[in-house]
Amino acid sequence: MTQLEKTYDPKSFEDRIYAAWEADGDFVADAQSEKPAYTIVMPPPNVTGQLHMGHALVSTLQDILIRWKRMSGYEVLWLPGTDHASISTEAKVKDKLAAQGLTKQDVGRERFLEEAWDWTREYGGTIRKQLRKMGVSCDWSRERFTMDEGLSHVVFLVFEALYKEGKIYRGDRIVNWCPDCGTAISDAEVDHIEEEGHLWYIRYPFTDGSGSMMIATTRPETLLGDLAVAVNPEDERFKDVVGKTLTLPLVGREIPVIADAYVDMEYGTGCVKITPSHDPNDFEVGARHDLGQCVVINNDATIAEGYAPYSGLDRYEARKRMVKDLEEQGLLDHVETLSHAVGHCSRSGTVIEPLLSKQWFVAMDEYIKGAKEALESGALKLVPERFSKIYMNWIDNIHDWTISRQLWWGHRIPVWYCHDCGEVIVSEHEPQACPKCGSHHLHQDPDTLDTWFSSALWPFSTLGWPEETEDMQKFYPTDVLVTGYDIIFFWVIRMVFSAMHFTGQSPFHHVYFNGLVRDELGRKMSKSLGNGVDPLDVIDQYGADALRYTLVTGNSPGNDTRFSEKRVEASRNFANKLWNATRFVLLHVDPEMDQTIREDSLQMEDRWILSALNTVEQNVNRNLDAFEIGLAAREIYDFTWFSFCDWYIEMVKERLYGDDEEAKRNALAVLLHVIRAIVRLLHPIMPFITEEIWAAIPKTEGKIIHAPYPTGDDTYRYPDDEAAITMVIGAITAIRNERQSRDVAPGRLIRVIFQTDDATVKATLETMQSRIMTLARAEAVTIEPMGDAVEDAATIVQEQLKIYLPLKGLVDFAAEVEKLSREKERVEGEIARLSKKLSNEGFTFKAPAAVVDKEREKLAGYQGMLPDLEKAIAEAQRLAEA
Repeated sequence: MTQLEKTYDPKSFEDRIYAAWEADGDFVADAQSEKPAYTIVMPPPNVTGQLHMGHALVSTLQDILIRWKRMSGYEVLWLPGTDHASISTEAKVKDKLAAQGLTKQDVGRERFLEEAWDWTREYGGTIRKQLRKMGVSCDWSRERFTMDEGLSHVVFLVFEALYKEGKIYRGDRIVNWCPDCGTAISDAEVDHIEEEGHLWYIRYPFTDGSGSMMIATTRPETLLGDLAVAVNPEDERFKDVVGKTLTLPLVGREIPVIADAYVDMEYGTGCVKITPSHDPNDFEVGARHDLGQCVVINNDATIAEGYAPYSGLDRYEARKRMVKDLEEQGLLDHVETLSHAVGHCSRSGTVIEPLLSKQWFVAMDEYIKGAKEALESGALKLVPERFSKIYMNWIDNIHDWTISRQLWWGHRIPVWYCHDCGEVIVSEHEPQACPKCGSHHLHQDPDTLDTWFSSALWPFSTLGWPEETEDMQKFYPTDVLVTGYDIIFFWVIRMVFSAMHFTGQSPFHHVYFNGLVRDELGRKMSKSLGNGVDPLDVIDQYGADALRYTLVTGNSPGNDTRFSEKRVEASRNFANKLWNATRFVLLHVDPEMDQTIREDSLQMEDRWILSALNTVEQNVNRNLDAFEIGLAAREIYDFTWFSFCDWYIEMVKERLYGDDEEAKRNALAVLLHVIRAIVRLLHPIMPFITEEIWAAIPKTEGKIIHAPYPTGDDTYRYPDDEAAITMVIGAITAIRNERQSRDVAPGRLIRVIFQTDDATVKATLETMQSRIMTLARAEAVTIEPMGDAVEDAATIVQEQLKIYLPLKGLVDFAAEVEKLSREKERVEGEIARLSKKLSNEGFTFKAPAAVVDKEREKLAGYQGMLPDLEKAIAEAQRLAEA
């Protein structure tokens, strides 16, 4: 047993406690355990990343679920790991080389990869250390990295399998090209941002000089690659021009007028320029009409050779020059301003360029069906459920997945080409010779795979698939994935269809989507706004528990949360309140004391707190089951701060300082029972302070991390006492409010007169009389039958109860009249509202009978209060005029 320090200082124990957990193997899962399994795989952060508030939130949510289930009797596995993050890591290494005056081409692929591995080893441990500061209880002995040998083997195996099934192919397609990253990116990696732009109306003259056709475009620089102008075959305006040729402005190339149903007759001029190499829709039109290809924009977003004077210019500089030249040649008809969605690379923010490129793709028509089946069958549930619509919409509008990247860092595509016979060899292992001609002159495809290709295999590759390992048998499928809603397309759906295809099961039962952490003004945290907050700075100042509690309170599934330092301070104050309350109790406890609760010796407040605790335990578990972690945290907070600290401890002080040793012992037994329950309830959310308190409570065994989680039962169930103490608290609170509103000094004792004809209320007041005197700061408490109003007294009217506070000489009776009049208006308003509600047959016939009866009881209660308020107002007016 340890002693709690006088002052709550998380720095003095958080690191020590975490080191003990890790050293003792408290996070390690046992695949041979007979306990039911509960598994979470950590969304792998970038290996060279730094912890930010988004990481802090998602790791806290996962840790809460893991600790709760561990304490609830499950064999839990929280499997951690990191992602190689091909684009961002490659960019970091390129920057490092650039600082030395080098490019990756200067050093070559082999040395570049050595530099990348060095970078990963140097900075890869940072986020692991930071996650430990958050208190995450993941099984570090099973930590994985997406470029581990085992995981890499799975990537190559899956690639080969999909290729043999005909689901992976190589072809010329329009891809989203990021000029800044220098690689193709998938549709899911493109952010479509609404921007102000222009629509240029350009005239294309007929070759025979018979006039012109007018097209409208938002990208005039692509005009250089036009191979046709298309009209709708049903458009009567252009029946006679289909088949004629036009002279392409600025280039002079003859291009045909073609008819294609793709053209929307109602949009623009009804004529569409067709640029097959720089627009995905035009690519399809070009294929139908055998137009061929014409690439006019390079990978660095400059204009290709052969188009002087624009060649070599940046695409936007070329746009300006071309528009100017069109205007001078009289071919620019007019320009309109418009708002339209422009695709940007989600990583660099650069406007993407649709380019024709030879890439590797995954055909999605069949592959995607598993993702749909998992959701529709109920094998997979999304929390909140509203994300199911977004999920299904993405599935229904899926395109083939571009999986090749023009990068060096990452999983190199397992494809080799034979120099001698041209054979394409796809293999999970590097071939030694061409299987067709026996040649040893082979070279590997230079591209790497999309990072999300390997991440899509994460839930089962990390557990040992394709081998039937103990971990795979025990912990797969996993139970829940906790992740941000912003990567539902990047990652979540891809994991589902990959797992369904290769394992036949959904990789997890639930996906819990958390929102973004925003600043206190609701803005997204970003470097440009300068509003980012380093979680480690918060931990250093307030402790990890305060940060964790802040992140989950007020947080509901799928919704963003606002972060502010004031909220962290409030969370630390909560921890401090629990710390001080525990110290107060322990100061009165003899370590060898008998801690048995004797039910026959329980007093009313004991039965109330035990019964209320039972209710809280059940509510917390129900909320955790529903992933309403914020509500669970609030339940624990309210019970701890208000019910336990503010009321129960104050109520039992009379016994703690009294002479009845048995009454004192039983009170302390209840206090210790409740503290043990509170810290166990709170442990998943605030693990450090609860572990430290647990170690200080006499006769506790082991660590709290393995203690049973409270679930609530019928052992202590006293609804009558809960109702009674709730009434007493309401009365004391009302008295305190009256004192405060009249500026009665806290140290000044007052008289309190209760009037009631209800036997239960009277018995409760008599039982709690001494507590009421203490907590209401009263010199005397009198309990009488209902009768005449007490003269010269402030009046409080409650159901079945009137409270008089004789305050002659202390009270401004004119103000008392105003206050009572406002209360009378409120009561009259409630009577009117309830009367209207109960006169509505739609309510009285359709609502459950219990609900209707409850509303009638409320109405009767308010109607009973009104005459008493009117009498009180009349008496206050008399005294004010006296």
